[in-house]
Amino acid sequence: MKDFLKLGLVLSLSFLPSLSFAVESQSTPEVEYIDERDPWEGVNRSIWYFNYQILDKKLFRPVVYFYADYVPEGARNGLDNFLHNLEEPSSAVNNLLQGKGGWAANATGRFLINSTLGVVGIFDVASNMGLERKQDEFGEVLATWGVPDGPYLMLPVLGPSTIRDEVGDYVDGLYFPYANFTFWQSAARWALDGLSTRSKLIGQEAILDNSLDPYSFVKEGYYQYVAYSIYDGNPPIQEDDEELLEEYLDELD
Repeated sequence: MKDFLKLGLVLSLSFLPSLSFAVESQSTPEVEYIDERDPWEGVNRSIWYFNYQILDKKLFRPVVYFYADYVPEGARNGLDNFLHNLEEPSSAVNNLLQGKGGWAANATGRFLINSTLGVVGIFDVASNMGLERKQDEFGEVLATWGVPDGPYLMLPVLGPSTIRDEVGDYVDGLYFPYANFTFWQSAARWALDGLSTRSKLIGQEAILDNSLDPYSFVKEGYYQYVAYSIYDGNPPIQEDDEELLEEYLDELD
């Protein structure tokens, strides 16, 4: 998946407290929750600190605030639409590989309409015609085929991911039109996509900044986002966090 570019939905879905914590008191020995999904947590946390405390706060935020404050909303929306339109061909194939013929046809129709009537995708004419945007990635295809996540990764600059999703991202890059891009075109698309997505997170920064453990907060949100995407917005009901917390506390008795 597009890692850093998904952080907006990660934050919007991450309202549950993380269970990755330690409880310590004078009468109770320390009990630490070990997340088997994250075997390289020590390294991942170091990379997270670099991404969050240095890159984002010192570099990304000033650029993003300038973009949000001085670039007109219409221009920002046009850029967002253009970038999303580039993903429609891969979405069409990925939906087809999951047996979702209707959504594959939908993505194909959106690409043809927005690339022509929408002026290379700057205007989302297809949505006004009732064709809802639903973009699937190859990582979701692998998930529906039963491929496990693999270890959790925190990548420099890019952010949260897994082994499966990194393989999916590589395959997505082989689709039209990305396969025809030069290195600099790909770099420009990545930078503009990151800028567009990051600008949408300004109103949600306080959620992350005020969380007790931002690293675990984003990790849990990332897995919620993945499940949300795989099940098309209707993931299976998971056990309540209160019950998970009770089970965890029972281990202390």
